Amino acid sequence: MNATRRALLLSTLAVPALAQGTPRRSVDPGVTFPEAGRRAWADGIPVLRIGISGGENETDRLARNEPYRQLLEETFRLPVRLYPSPDFAGVGQAFAAGQIEMAQMGAANYAGTWIDTRGAIEALVSAEADDGTIGYVAIMVTRTDSGIADLAGMRGRSLAWADPASTSGYFAPRAALRAQGIEPSSYFSRTGFAGGHEQAVVAVLHRQYDAGCTWASGQGDFATGYSRGALKVMVDKGMLDMRELRVIWRSDPIPSGPIACRADLPEAFKEDMRRFFLALPKTHPAVYEGIERGGGTGFRTVTHADYALVVRLREEEAQERRRRR
Repeated sequence: MNATRRALLLSTLAVPALAQGTPRRSVDPGVTFPEAGRRAWADGIPVLRIGISGGENETDRLARNEPYRQLLEETFRLPVRLYPSPDFAGVGQAFAAGQIEMAQMGAANYAGTWIDTRGAIEALVSAEADDGTIGYVAIMVTRTDSGIADLAGMRGRSLAWADPASTSGYFAPRAALRAQGIEPSSYFSRTGFAGGHEQAVVAVLHRQYDAGCTWASGQGDFATGYSRGALKVMVDKGMLDMRELRVIWRSDPIPSGPIACRADLPEAFKEDMRRFFLALPKTHPAVYEGIERGGGTGFRTVTHADYALVVRLREEEAQERRRRR
């Protein structure tokens, strides 16, 4: 993909367009939580298996999602199991193998999985930011004492990507930099994958890399790690003091990834899950905050059309890789 083409796609991607029709939102009046009880669709789902993406250590991921698991189990009266993946790609592989029914995904991971499975997954809802958009930003952080004040200061320095299937931790910042005429493989002294968002920040704090990429809402108080995102989680867990970090680059807004399910599941299942997530912030705020890792206004319904441009970017990148071989 040439730089002009990439820049055009990224500029369009930066303003997430909603699919046709009015989305339903958590803030809409009359949103109700699903009534408790076993559903007919449960006869075809002996165990509801939920994929949990990488990005933080497994113990914390499971603990944070346990109330979510329990609530699903209590509401729909069927066993629910969590399946943590060591990385983002693992969730896509689990979908492809039919090993999970549902998962929260980044936009690029969703797009890649949709391509790899030939449309076998379906987007249900996506998280809204505090301003009501379904967007967030990729940021590049360095240590405050590194002497690096901006992207120009990163020439010849090392950069940690979060994960190769992460939108904000790799896919979007790499594409944005290349659209600016910066080729990461030559601009930085070295790049590498840290194994997740939390790990990328830790690698910077421990001076293993000069800078790292992660995600944030880009809204709210910087001292608390913004209102949502990997930094917010680390601050809340006592792992990070924001005075240790400096943000030296941020992307244009990126569309938030969806909570997606297998496309072949019954429509009644999909509608129950939409209602579950839409009403979650008001009816079970602690569970909502646990799975969303911070603030926000709730969820809104989305469809595959909301991620069509991300799919096009993934397809363009795949074509470019094939040409280089």
